[in-house]
Amino acid sequence: MYIEKAAYGSLEISKITELISRRCRSEIGALVARNIAPAFDMAELKRRQALYMDVERYRGYKGELPWINEIVSVAFMLEAAEENGLLSGEELVKIRLLLTLSGRMKEALSDAREEYPNFGILLRDMRDFSEEARMLAVIDDDGHLYDYASEKLSLLRQQMRGLKETVRRRGHALLNDPSVTGMLQERVLTLRNGRYAFLVRQDALSQFPGSVIDRSGSGSSVYMEPRSLMSLNNEYSKLYGEEMLEETRIFREFTAKLINRKNGIVDTENVLGTIDLFYALSEMTRVYKWRVPGLSPRAQFSFVRARHPLLGDKSVPIEIKCGGDFRILVITGPNTGGKTVALKTAGVCVYLGWLGFPIPAGEGSILGDIGELFTDIGDEQSIEQSLSTFSAHITHVTEILNKVTPRSLVMLDELGAGTDPEEGAALGIALLDWLREQGALVLATTHHNPIKRFALTTQDIETASVEFDGATLSPTYRILIGIPGRSNALLIAGKLGMRRSIIERAERAINGREISMEDLIGELHEKRAALEREASAVESSRKKLAALEKDYEAKIKAIEEKRDALIANADKKALSIVRNAEDSARALIKNMENAQAESEARRELEKKRSHFQKIEKSAIKREEQKESVESVAATSHELKAG
Repeated sequence: MYIEKAAYGSLEISKITELISRRCRSEIGALVARNIAPAFDMAELKRRQALYMDVERYRGYKGELPWINEIVSVAFMLEAAEENGLLSGEELVKIRLLLTLSGRMKEALSDAREEYPNFGILLRDMRDFSEEARMLAVIDDDGHLYDYASEKLSLLRQQMRGLKETVRRRGHALLNDPSVTGMLQERVLTLRNGRYAFLVRQDALSQFPGSVIDRSGSGSSVYMEPRSLMSLNNEYSKLYGEEMLEETRIFREFTAKLINRKNGIVDTENVLGTIDLFYALSEMTRVYKWRVPGLSPRAQFSFVRARHPLLGDKSVPIEIKCGGDFRILVITGPNTGGKTVALKTAGVCVYLGWLGFPIPAGEGSILGDIGELFTDIGDEQSIEQSLSTFSAHITHVTEILNKVTPRSLVMLDELGAGTDPEEGAALGIALLDWLREQGALVLATTHHNPIKRFALTTQDIETASVEFDGATLSPTYRILIGIPGRSNALLIAGKLGMRRSIIERAERAINGREISMEDLIGELHEKRAALEREASAVESSRKKLAALEKDYEAKIKAIEEKRDALIANADKKALSIVRNAEDSARALIKNMENAQAESEARRELEKKRSHFQKIEKSAIKREEQKESVESVAATSHELKAG
């Protein structure tokens, strides 16, 4: 989407992006917030929204992505280094910090890419800087090279440490010499301009055995190098110079390697800045309830509970739309009624939405395919061109008309103002009619009744008004679509103490056509108020029914839960009874089986017993028969003694 420079200024975009940038954790996030441009087309806008939503979901489920608050922008450092070929140690530390974060971020994004596929958009612009990070690891956090940065540097510093120790021993010997200490301002051996010296009093300058190398800030004393230390200082100074040359050589080598990868580093910085910007937007969403709008392929918008971000807690949410049932919306109402704020709120939401950001509006907001954003808002004069306010507006509007397409959104504040009312109204009507023929989206504000009548009677044009409380003489800032607004100039004048006779003269001065128009608008407002009262009553009844329905559903749920519990309990008891019956039956069967076996054994025993009894009886009978025979035989013999 293209936004003209005038629209960028009149919508105060820089102030809004500054508001967002304050939520960023680093200057690179703030830089991206200030410099980001709207998406080129709907496909790119969808990609931006999808990427933001993936980052937002990651934060919600897995926490924050890796971050280091101390990182700064290094792009300008690399640009300067291209000219002078040298980055300082402090600058290299800052670049190392950025590359370190880049490595951590790249790893985290890669690990989560399968679950959050849009992270691939970020990874596409991130390079591998592990080699450069290792290269810069020879620098400490203060920007100084470690001894092992190179073999030569290590050798030089080793020699310097030995030489420094020798200098200190000789210097301390001088400090203990009474003939010397009396001439010193301080009994301290000081390194000055790469040479060891003493701070000598001004009055002892000619007596001290040495030469002046520097003066103190106050001028009351001088730094003097003792003759006994000159040869050692010369050697130390030589080594010190070689050390500086070696450090500079190493820094230049590092600088050259980083400049070769400048584009990749800058791309990575932008990715990290984008992630920081997403963090800031997420905070805006959390604190101010901003939401990502839904997208429509048509050139339209519909914002629900939209607020102007610069008004803070004072803002009143509005609902404003255009491009659905109508292409042009004409907003009318009194001065200070919020018409311009409504225009700016819609413009800000469109712009932020096309950046791929959440917008200061509620759920259900829709943003369509808008290709250009033009505005003519404010009361500016062109001093350079010596143009009046009206002439400046006409010049600007003419430039807009030369660029308008069916995908354009044009915002015109106070249409037809600044000149003769009749001619201004006619010009405003002509502009609206021409823009309607072009198919552009238009938001316009006006005071002129002819423009109101034109909007009421023309296809594809809808009227709206900013609600005004006549009792308190203050706007409510609600947008009432479908009803034009009254100017309320005479009402306000009367409420503010204007003489009634003057008000009556003004009313008589208005022609009958205008009076009928104002009466019509007043009647419409009264009907709307009545409808709103009825709607409020219906809404109240709906809420009561909803509450009853909720209560009924809760009771039904409780009954069902109780029924289910009873059934479950009954099932449990029945199952227990069945199991007990089964156990009893099994025991009974077992007992019966045992009894049957016992009965059979008893019958068998009885059979055997009966058999044995028969045998016994037979034996007894035979014995009796034998005894009887023997008895008969015995009685047939003569009995004898013995």
